[in-house]
Amino acid sequence: MPYNDKELLARLIQCEAGGEGDNGMYGVASVLVNRRNVPYGEFFRVSNGGNIRAIIEQPGQFTCMKTSVGGAYNPQNVYNMDPEEIHYEIADWALANNTFNAVGNSLFYYNPYNPNCTSYFPAGGVGIIYTRINHHCYYAPTQKYAKT
Repeated sequence: MPYNDKELLARLIQCEAGGEGDNGMYGVASVLVNRRNVPYGEFFRVSNGGNIRAIIEQPGQFTCMKTSVGGAYNPQNVYNMDPEEIHYEIADWALANNTFNAVGNSLFYYNPYNPNCTSYFPAGGVGIIYTRINHHCYYAPTQKYAKT
């Protein structure tokens, strides 16, 4: 049986940012809300009017949505998560269309596995560094994003 939106979002929050503290989890959830609400570009088309599931399930966006990476089993996936109350609380908060001001209108994040965030992410300059929370770097859309 497929997960409902709240369950899927809670699992994704735990998988993507469970080790990033509350602020990190709110930041990741906010990126999803921002993608759902952006009125132009790729995520506007993908969300099809604000569908959070379409944003979560967009191919190639979240490693935690993959059961294999590079031909090997990925144990760090949403299907192996066991969300706790905090993950459900943040999922409810995000589903109510709330965002965490610390990440602004960021549409992208990633963990660079080093102390420095690159100036632009993803490739092509569609996101520019906005902030860092714990291990994740957050990126706001540039004018190039509008053409995606």
